[in-house]
Amino acid sequence: MDQKLEFARFPAPDGVNGWWESLPPAAAVRQAVSGKQYDWVVIGGGITGLCAARRLAELAPDASIALLEADRIGRSTAGRNSGFFVDLPHDISSESYSRSVEEDQADVRFQRHGIDYVRSLVQQHGIACDWRDDGKFHAAVSRKGEAALQHFADGLERIGEGFEWLDEAAIGRVTGSGFYHRAIFTPGCSTVQPAALMRGLATSMPANVQVFEMSPVRDISSQPDGHVLRLDGGQIRARRIILCTNAYAASFGLQHNGLLPVYTFASLTRVMTPQEVQQLGGQSSWALIPADPMGTTVRRLSTDRICVRNHFVFRPGVSVSAADLARAKRLHQRSFDRRFPMLPAVELQYTWGGALCLSANNGVLFGKRENNIYQAIGCNGLGLSRGSTSGKLIAEFALGQDSSLLRQVQEIPLPRPLPPRPLMDIAVSTAIWAKEKAAGPEL
Repeated sequence: MDQKLEFARFPAPDGVNGWWESLPPAAAVRQAVSGKQYDWVVIGGGITGLCAARRLAELAPDASIALLEADRIGRSTAGRNSGFFVDLPHDISSESYSRSVEEDQADVRFQRHGIDYVRSLVQQHGIACDWRDDGKFHAAVSRKGEAALQHFADGLERIGEGFEWLDEAAIGRVTGSGFYHRAIFTPGCSTVQPAALMRGLATSMPANVQVFEMSPVRDISSQPDGHVLRLDGGQIRARRIILCTNAYAASFGLQHNGLLPVYTFASLTRVMTPQEVQQLGGQSSWALIPADPMGTTVRRLSTDRICVRNHFVFRPGVSVSAADLARAKRLHQRSFDRRFPMLPAVELQYTWGGALCLSANNGVLFGKRENNIYQAIGCNGLGLSRGSTSGKLIAEFALGQDSSLLRQVQEIPLPRPLPPRPLMDIAVSTAIWAKEKAAGPEL
């Protein structure tokens, strides 16, 4: 009997993605055509799927490969984050930034592998995505935040990573704001315009990769000679499949697989006027992460916009409501006003949400699932850096390669099982609420 894997959740609008809207209009949509057959189909056009498809093409240049995205590439989740390629330990699901020396060093190697891979593609293909290797700042407002920075610094010293302390005046010269009391600068983080990066990676694919958008896969039937993927307009066939669906993983909500779709939200201002730029002062581009993981992330962009990111909600249906977005915008405006009182007339032009794929134990779904179906699912808050590495590695794994990084990712446990709903909803939502409340002034 045929086995069927059904997909129940797909990208939703979830606000207006400012990264996407601030780009020039995208090229016309190319949808998958029924009746075609491919050696490989990659499902999911985020950073993981884009890297998986490209790595397949690099290693198997004679294979026919299709990449299927349910929305527009760059408009959905991978193009909705804050654009940080974080290289250092930054575990937003734990109480601290650092664990054991060995685990943290392994994390650094894993994340930098993906950053290096994507950077090389950006340089090779001239992808215009405002890629910057300028590092990031971790900044504190409260005594609790400063204690967290000290803990972070201690962890960096233990693993041999360099950093620089900044006092209130020094971080003020960077941001133009007097809001922050102390900060740490780490040089290894890269930043990017995420929607532009996703578009660029998709349009620069090798010739044996066909990229299809607005092509949701409704279900997969596994048959002795391959797989049949049902689309809205028909079906296609594939010998082998790689799932890179992250928070939209097919089995979530049907068979609890330990994945937690947690939304966070961002807003992007309009372009500041030259007078407002002068009033703000500071550097023309910088990226800042809060000392408390539940606090407010801020980026000033070279386009004279400011991006503000905070607020988390648990949404197992992988979509948010108008009320969620309205609350997020109010919180963003409050956070913006606290940091930039010299900019009272600068409006938040866009507000949107995006899903993180977390698990209680930082577990992932990686490897062979069944019947020549492979999966790389679970970013645990570091979607760009971990997603790019995971995408590259799942292609190598599926083609039978071996490496120390592959062995490392295969040692990561599966996501921890979750309690049944509604107990799970109550527990996760309560934990998020408590952590946000504890963040206090770091919001």
